[in-house]
Amino acid sequence: MNPNEKAEQARELFLSGHNCAQSVYAAFAEDMGMSQEKALLLSGGLGGGLGGLRFTCGAFTAMAMVLSALRGYTDGADLDGKKRLYAQLQQLHERFVEKYGTSVCRELLEKNGISVSNVPSKRTPEYYKKRHCAQYVAFCAGLIAQELEKN
Repeated sequence: MNPNEKAEQARELFLSGHNCAQSVYAAFAEDMGMSQEKALLLSGGLGGGLGGLRFTCGAFTAMAMVLSALRGYTDGADLDGKKRLYAQLQQLHERFVEKYGTSVCRELLEKNGISVSNVPSKRTPEYYKKRHCAQYVAFCAGLIAQELEKN
C-alpha cells in the first residue's frame, strides 16, 4: 500500500466532487473488500464534520473508519483490542493536530478565512481555490496508509 498513491487517490476523489470523508474512505474501498460505490455510500454523511455540522474533520473521521475496518476488533470483551485501536487513533490525531492545529472542521475552515455554513457548497474552481480540504484529505489518506504498512 503506497501512502503517496493513496493520498493522491483520495485527493482526486475530493477534487471530483466527493466530500472529505468519502474521499478518504473510498480510497481504501478495495483494501476493505468493498466497492468504491459502497464506500462512498457508507461515508457520505460524515462530510463537513458530520453532516455539515462542522465537528471533527470528515477526513479524520474516515481515517478512523478505515483503521477500524482493517485493524479493529469485533469482540465487545476485547479490551486489549479496544485499547490498541484507541491508542493508534490518538497517535494519528496527535499528528493531525500537530500539523494543522486542530481536527475540528469549523476551526480548520475559520483558520483559512472561510465563512462556515452547514449547507454544502457547490463545487466550483473558486471553491477548490479557497478550501484547504484537499490537503487534509491527502494527509489523512497518506497517514492511514503509513499506519497500515507498519502493522
